[in-house]
Amino acid sequence: MIKKILLLIVMLLIIAYLITAITAFNNKSDNKTCKDIELIIKDSINAGFITEREIASLLKDEGIYPVGKKMERIQTRQLEAELTKHPLIDKAECYKTPGGKVCMEISQRLPILRVMNYKGESFYLDNQGKIIPPEAKCTAHLAIVTGYAEKSFAMRSLYRFGVFLQNDKFWNAQIEQINVTPTREIELVPRVGDHVVFLGKIDNFEEKLGRLKIFYEKALNKVGWNKYERINLEFSNQIICTKREETNKPV
Repeated sequence: MIKKILLLIVMLLIIAYLITAITAFNNKSDNKTCKDIELIIKDSINAGFITEREIASLLKDEGIYPVGKKMERIQTRQLEAELTKHPLIDKAECYKTPGGKVCMEISQRLPILRVMNYKGESFYLDNQGKIIPPEAKCTAHLAIVTGYAEKSFAMRSLYRFGVFLQNDKFWNAQIEQINVTPTREIELVPRVGDHVVFLGKIDNFEEKLGRLKIFYEKALNKVGWNKYERINLEFSNQIICTKREETNKPV
């Protein structure tokens, strides 16, 4: 019984010490002035929308830029709330360091498709199926969607296809353009091979592209990538190819 009481007293003393130490540490840190910010922009290679200068300008405009302010006056939750209002920022996490810095870790929204439709609308579609405004400066290579791809169709029907491309190295490198016909059917323009791939409706696109990849490997590698003008994958369990018309060369 005495041992238990002594153990309890020791534990209470340790807890009291830790609380006192943490409080003293925080008070000491809060008396400091913020010397600098440390900005970590995640996915900057794939997205490249946000710059450090833009972040600094945004916070200065709102009067909450932390550099030069007392650490105790800096509200990290306020910084996070303001940063996440930006249309190109997905998440923001801010915290103070003992050295008098404020660290900001920012996750950007990742684009998966660039849409330029028949209405003259131009925008990006991100990996959550949401619209990114056209003024975003994307540095990553993306497949371009043309034709009858309104925002609603892109968000509802093309989103899954865009995610698939991003997660598949072969097709992400191969598909250069996605054209949507007036009947909302899909045509693909590849980088390698002078032909158009007709998917038909976007349904079952994974199965259709699986057939096409086998056709590439077993047929086009032998007969040539430019032999066919059009490759039709619309119907199940078959591939219909239209040969390219050979033009007669003058004698």
